[in-house]
Amino acid sequence: MKKNIALVAGGNSGEKVISIKSASIVEQNIDTDKYNVYKIILSGNDWYYQYNKTKRAYIDKNDFSLTINKEKIKFDCAFIIIHGTPGEDGKLQGYFELLNIPYTTCDHTTSAITFNKSYCNRIVKTLGINVSNSVHLFKHNTNCVDAVRNELKLPVFVKPNNGGSSIGMSKVKRWTGLESALAKAFNEDDQVIVEEFIKGRELSCGMIKGKDGLIVFPITEIKSEREYFDYKAKYKGASKEITPAEVEEDVSVKVKATASYLYNKLNCRGIVRFDFILQDDTNELYFLEVNTVPGQSAESIVPQQARAMGMTTKELYSLLIETTLIGD
Repeated sequence: MKKNIALVAGGNSGEKVISIKSASIVEQNIDTDKYNVYKIILSGNDWYYQYNKTKRAYIDKNDFSLTINKEKIKFDCAFIIIHGTPGEDGKLQGYFELLNIPYTTCDHTTSAITFNKSYCNRIVKTLGINVSNSVHLFKHNTNCVDAVRNELKLPVFVKPNNGGSSIGMSKVKRWTGLESALAKAFNEDDQVIVEEFIKGRELSCGMIKGKDGLIVFPITEIKSEREYFDYKAKYKGASKEITPAEVEEDVSVKVKATASYLYNKLNCRGIVRFDFILQDDTNELYFLEVNTVPGQSAESIVPQQARAMGMTTKELYSLLIETTLIGD
C-alpha cells in the first residue's frame, strides 16, 4: 500500500519563492510507484493542497489532515522543503513531533539552533572548528555601529541572523557603508550578524544519513562571478559550481571529515549541507554555515553532488523518505 507524503512548501519568509521551486523538483522526482504525494503550500495561516488546477483543500491543523470529496487523508510522512520560517527554524518540527508525524529534517532543537547563525557559530567554535570573528546585534540596540567598529576589522559581511539565500546580505568595505547595510539586514530580521571577511575558496559538502550510516557527497567549490555568493549568484546563474571540487586530497578529506563530525555533534538528520571557507594564506578551514533544508531546485548544490556520486534524484528522495519512516 502506498504511503501518503505531504510535500510541505512555501513558508513565511523571503525564501518562499525558492521553496516553491525546490518543491516542484522534488514533486517531479518522488517515486510515485511507492508514494502518494500531496504538495501542501503554507502561506501565513493558509495551509492548503491545490488540485484540479483551481480547487483547494485546506489542512485541518488539529491533526494535519486533508478532506477531499468527503475522504479524509492522513499523512505517513512530512517532506519539509520550506527554507526559512517555519520549516527550517524548528517550528514545524515541533508541531509534527506533537502529532507524531515523521518528518524529513533535523529535530526541532537542532533546527532552531542551526538556524540562528550566531548561536550556531558559538557551538561550532566550542567543538574546535574555526569560525570567523563576529558580532551579534539586536534591533533594539542603539550602539550597533560602535559595537561592530570596536570589535571587527574591515571588510565585513552583514546579514540577517535568521535567514538564508543571501537575502538582506551586504559586504561592507568602508565604515561609511555600515549603517545602510545594517538597515538592509534589519529589514529582514530583528537580529543581525556581522562577520569578518575571510579570503579563500568556498567549499560545500552535503550528506544524508542512510539506513547503514552517513553518506557523504562529493565536495562542491563555488566560484561566484560577483563579489561574493549572493542571491543573484545562487539563483540567477552568476556562479560556477564545480563538483567534485578540484582540491587536494588532504583538503577533500578534511572537509568531509569536518562536515561529518559536525553532522553528528549537532545531532543532524536527513539531508544537510555544510559550507566552509578554505583560507588562502593559511589553508585553514573555517565553518561558514549549515543548511538543514538545502535547496532542491535546478540550481541547487546537493542534487548536483548526489548525481556526481551516481545517485539519481529519485533515489535520493526515496532514501530520505525510507529512513524517515524507519526512524532513528
